[in-house]
Amino acid sequence: MFNEERKAAKFSWDNLGDIELGRPNLGFLTDVRVYRLMQFTLRDVLIKHYGVAETNKIITEAGYVAGVHFCRNLLKKETDFYGFIENLRKILLDLKIGILRVEKADLKNMHILLTVSEDLDCSGLPVTDGSVCDYDEGFISGILKEYSGADFSVKEIDCWSIGDRVCRFEIKQKELNV
Repeated sequence: MFNEERKAAKFSWDNLGDIELGRPNLGFLTDVRVYRLMQFTLRDVLIKHYGVAETNKIITEAGYVAGVHFCRNLLKKETDFYGFIENLRKILLDLKIGILRVEKADLKNMHILLTVSEDLDCSGLPVTDGSVCDYDEGFISGILKEYSGADFSVKEIDCWSIGDRVCRFEIKQKELNV
């Protein structure tokens, strides 16, 4: 499935497998620490081999691919922005990914400010010298790209791991190069 070299991503939602068939007793749920164990050990090894900047780029790109597939397979795209965001909020809550709240949505200028609290990546982490939500930046960007067809810049401006109590993301539509 993933053993061949490639220059482009080949991820498919089918790669996630049939959880009901494969885990009839344990099901879909697991401890958040297991997710973080995978994420932070992978980040640690990538930093060792490629450095911080390249690791952050790789993790953001993986988040982007995940966001596109997440939107394509779990979200309702045939609605206005507010209906879409409400559907996203509900799915994130149902899957226990985090609690989404839109603080600002200037749709005319495509400038959005949103927060995610109790998120999988960093809520409860000790305070460090940097944020760890690169994956989330890519994830949100991929979701918005799949929903709207437009490219977005997503930047985390507040993070639990730097002392805040929510992750806050500033989202802007990228300029079209004409």
